[in-house]
Amino acid sequence: MKLSRENIRKAAPLSVAAAVLMAVLWTVNSGRTSGPGPGFARGNGRIEATEINIATKIPGRVEDILVREGDFVTAGQALAQMQIDTLQAQREEAVAGHNRTLQSVEVAKAQVALAKSDAASAAAIVRQREAELEAAKQRLARSETLSIEGASSQQELDDDRARVRSVEAALAASKAQASAARAGITAAEAQVAGSESAVKAADATIIRIDADIADNQLTAPRDGRIQFRVAQTGEVLGGGGTVLNMVDLSDVYMTFFLPEQIAGRVAIGSEARIVLDAAPEFVIPAEISFVSSTAQFTPKTVETESERQKLMFRIRAQISPDLLRQNLSQVKTGLPGVVWVKLDASRDWPEDLAVRVGD
Repeated sequence: MKLSRENIRKAAPLSVAAAVLMAVLWTVNSGRTSGPGPGFARGNGRIEATEINIATKIPGRVEDILVREGDFVTAGQALAQMQIDTLQAQREEAVAGHNRTLQSVEVAKAQVALAKSDAASAAAIVRQREAELEAAKQRLARSETLSIEGASSQQELDDDRARVRSVEAALAASKAQASAARAGITAAEAQVAGSESAVKAADATIIRIDADIADNQLTAPRDGRIQFRVAQTGEVLGGGGTVLNMVDLSDVYMTFFLPEQIAGRVAIGSEARIVLDAAPEFVIPAEISFVSSTAQFTPKTVETESERQKLMFRIRAQISPDLLRQNLSQVKTGLPGVVWVKLDASRDWPEDLAVRVGD
């Protein structure tokens, strides 16, 4: 069929537009990475990091917050200060109690010395009474002999017998006093032990209060960046109340999901590459640090609805802490991207996934 000149003139602009569109599509597709091919797998995810809540240990009022959102902090750095007036008063009270217990120990030791002295005196009296009893018995024996021979009167014999009984009674009383004195030593020594235990308890109370005072200065448990300021100066918080939220920039990773057939080939320690949507010109090296042992439905925030209906395995690609320390200012959580993981260790990474990181 022949086309008229008018039809040819109308079709010409459409042909030109189609040609331009095909050229644009070819340009876009030619610049798009099709993937490294067999031996590799990919998944979508977002940059994540370990979050740490900087919280109070005991209830109190926030006295001062020393950092701002976005600040980089180092381990041990003071981040916030809680009021400690009540704790300082408790410490002073505990110190006074400690001093009282020290004095009670000295008093108890003096009582032990006194009890030992009383016991020694009682023991000496017992020995004296024993000597007197021995002398009285010897005198009675002589009186009995003389009485038999008629050289001594009955009265003298009765007096000597009475003297022996008197000394025996005195000896029994002395022994009882000595026993009581020894019991007094035991009681005084027990009082010393009790007083020394009270000293240790007072020491422990001071140590506990000092620990509470130290805990009321909130410090960074590790290097990181302040993400949120949850409380404000002057607020009263309960025990465990969050003041700040920080992220540990030495523990940054991307979580992604792979189906069973592929996840079974991913080993801990496998090489991975992360390409962020916000910076596709960079290729970040990573290492597989976690592979879930159970399957789950993929979260809808990660995959399409059709893919969410499949059981997937959660996998984590960890970024090297050394690399993170070199690029702390560029680390941002929440950025979406793609993870490529090497399934075949013998394969080489293609040129478009060669490591390229920022200066």
